[in-house]
Amino acid sequence: MITKSYYNISERKVLLRLVDILLIIIGLFLSSHYFDFNYFSFSNDFIFRWILLLIFYYLIFGQIFMLYNLTTSNNRYTVFRSINLTAYFTTIFYVFTPFISPQLPLNRLQIVYLFLILSLPGFLWRFLYIWFFFSTKYSKNIFFIGKSEKIKNLLIKVNDDNIHNIKGYLSDKKVDNVANFHEFSGTQLSSVIKNNISEIIVSLNGFPSEIKRNLNRELILLFSQGINIVSYEAFYEDIMYRVPIENLKKSFYKYLNFSKNSHNRFYLLSLRLLDIILSVIGLIILFSLVPFLFFVNLFANKGPLFYSQQRVGKMGKVFKIYKLRSMVVNAESNGAVWAKKNDKRITNFGRLLRSTRCDELPQFYNVLRGDMSLIGPRPERPEFVKELTETIPFYKIRHLIRPGLTGWAQVKYPYANSVKEQEMKLLYDLYYIKQRNIILDFKIIIKTITTVLFYRGQ
Repeated sequence: MITKSYYNISERKVLLRLVDILLIIIGLFLSSHYFDFNYFSFSNDFIFRWILLLIFYYLIFGQIFMLYNLTTSNNRYTVFRSINLTAYFTTIFYVFTPFISPQLPLNRLQIVYLFLILSLPGFLWRFLYIWFFFSTKYSKNIFFIGKSEKIKNLLIKVNDDNIHNIKGYLSDKKVDNVANFHEFSGTQLSSVIKNNISEIIVSLNGFPSEIKRNLNRELILLFSQGINIVSYEAFYEDIMYRVPIENLKKSFYKYLNFSKNSHNRFYLLSLRLLDIILSVIGLIILFSLVPFLFFVNLFANKGPLFYSQQRVGKMGKVFKIYKLRSMVVNAESNGAVWAKKNDKRITNFGRLLRSTRCDELPQFYNVLRGDMSLIGPRPERPEFVKELTETIPFYKIRHLIRPGLTGWAQVKYPYANSVKEQEMKLLYDLYYIKQRNIILDFKIIIKTITTVLFYRGQ
């Protein structure tokens, strides 16, 4: 059986970065040789250092401004915005980086040329990418097997992602707005699987024993013909970036475990050093802002500038967290209440503090003390933890690592003001605990910066 060629998610992201790098180098070379662009000289001994720094800035700011987000890359408006912002900040940071970048040109028009070299070829390339690579010709053709109640949400999600092309699904019921349904009773899998299927996602839970045996025999045959067979759980985590809630119901140990980095001393030491360095920088920023914040707070927030609360940390230890006050005084005079989006208790000045995450600057003191880390599950209040632990048995697991100033659940699902929503956030926290590594930590930091820059804070 012949399977179709396709570009998966990771390959598309690598392709976007590689072509961006190639276009930057070609643009610099052609501009310095054939146009009036002398900011870069390819005969200079430091040319490789200059180019590496430029590429580094471009990739970092491209990540911050979501240039490599595949949803962004499918929309001409968001692509235009992301490339402009990436090129602008790359140019500004690059020309003002002393010693490592070329000497600031006397003709300031050279800076404009650099911006155009970073942006114009990118526009052309991204529009070609939208036209060419988002066609179904380069999508991954997949087939689902599973009970409708289990695969429904994932089917709907994948059906609209422009990366996968659902060629069919074998289930007990039809899912609305998803075509190519096949009834599992009496259907031979080999009769509905076509030559261009690349991957089959399988969950046999709930199927009758006889049908399971028949499907397993057919799946072995298809696997031997080159079709990739993937468990529903593994595919779900790759697409949704959280653990499936079904994995917490029974036999959780088959699916949920700790990342090897949880006991890796080098990783933990590196993370702690990063905590200390960034918390010192964060506290310096806070102290420099305190006079201004104090003055504005006198008129706009009326009351104490700081406040503290008890939170639950690693291994259930309770500690005192510090924040800039963003709510009215005595906001919880009637007891602890979950904060929510558009909370009426938040003052106008407090809303600005939350949106920019400035209200959390004092928590760098907690990070420096070791109560918290830069990255981890957000610490909750003891009253809420007691309720959530009684309702959600696996909630205690999130307390096995230090709570974080930011975290995977925080950037993926920021608002949670009910037990149901807290359970959803827990799925992201458990995904982080399971996948914890330096790359995921970097993604969280970048997504947090993006949240602040695009004014998406609470």
